[in-house]
Amino acid sequence: MSTRAMAAPTTSVSPTTRQVWTRARGIVLAVVLLLIAAVAIAVVRSQTRHGDLDPRSADPYGSRAVAELLADRGVSTRVVTSLKAARAAAGPDTTLLVAVPDLLTHRQQSQLHSATASSGGRTVLVAAGAWSVERLAPGVTADPATSIDSALDPDCTLPEARRAGRADTGGVRYTTTDLDADSCYPSGRLATLIRVPAASGNGDTIVLGAPDILLNDRLDEQGNASLALQLLGSRPHLVWYLPSLADSPVTDSGDRKSILDLLPSGWLWGTLQLFIAAALAAFWRGRRFGPLVAERLPVAIRASETVEGRARLYRKANARDRAAAALRSTTRTRLAPLVGVPVAQAHAPEALLPALSAHLHGDGQNLHSLLFGPPPGDDAALIALTDQLDALEREVRRS
Repeated sequence: MSTRAMAAPTTSVSPTTRQVWTRARGIVLAVVLLLIAAVAIAVVRSQTRHGDLDPRSADPYGSRAVAELLADRGVSTRVVTSLKAARAAAGPDTTLLVAVPDLLTHRQQSQLHSATASSGGRTVLVAAGAWSVERLAPGVTADPATSIDSALDPDCTLPEARRAGRADTGGVRYTTTDLDADSCYPSGRLATLIRVPAASGNGDTIVLGAPDILLNDRLDEQGNASLALQLLGSRPHLVWYLPSLADSPVTDSGDRKSILDLLPSGWLWGTLQLFIAAALAAFWRGRRFGPLVAERLPVAIRASETVEGRARLYRKANARDRAAAALRSTTRTRLAPLVGVPVAQAHAPEALLPALSAHLHGDGQNLHSLLFGPPPGDDAALIALTDQLDALEREVRRS
């Protein structure tokens, strides 16, 4: 077998377009499915949850209906979207409704509470969680577990709750250390509506566990309309504060939520379960395959194909030094028995070169450079080395 084949590749190793598509089609399909799912979710959400708690929105999750009912009773409704406007609006003749208190940073919550605490007006916090309720309503704590039932009975002495009766307040549950507070609509002995009177004056803070009584599609159920109108209509002016991410000041970096704070707790638990399931699946698959077992190849591969494949790999990696070393080592191994040198000493210059020189009567220095010299500097030198090794082996065999 000639060693020339190791340095002269004849076929391309670049993958074809069909091979690339076969390898990548699974990933492409997964990406396409994810994009389709994302677009579908965005479309569904945009159609069903547009204008959440917005008194200007007539969509099912908007609050235009309650705003119009309040207008019929002489209560004006004004929407603000900045903390500055909300603080300026606080006063004894104003009810300030904070639609999504958890969007505010801790600094914004403290600033808003300082403006409303002694204003003499009413502040209504809708579904305030642990992130915001303790600053906006000191003494009130949100329970991690929400209410199972939506419709609850008042079970308290608050006049507004007793007149409204059963209402959809089930959501976040609260406890309070204020002895003068009214705790209504209990679920599991924890209130879903709490009224905390101000330390001085006629002001108070209403903490509402769910926004359902304010929504267009729920206003006509239970005593929702009665409770909403009484809570929001105690003053002649209603300021509806819709916090937004754009209202968050850049300087409040210390109060900024992390990505884990923004994710619902169910997502975190779901991700943990997915990791556990993936680990168990990997363990199961590994156990199923069992230990490695040596087996015969289903087909016989010709030696020339193996040599050619190895040569292509060497060329692709520009490994001329390794290719030259393999050629020289193979040649020395075949020449040693021909000149009477044991194979074990075939790679020792002091044993092989004298025997070759005596057999060929040639220049030992040229033989040393040929069989033990430095690697070739380019492909042309590698091909020349291959030709010289072939010629040396033929000459030894003929002599």
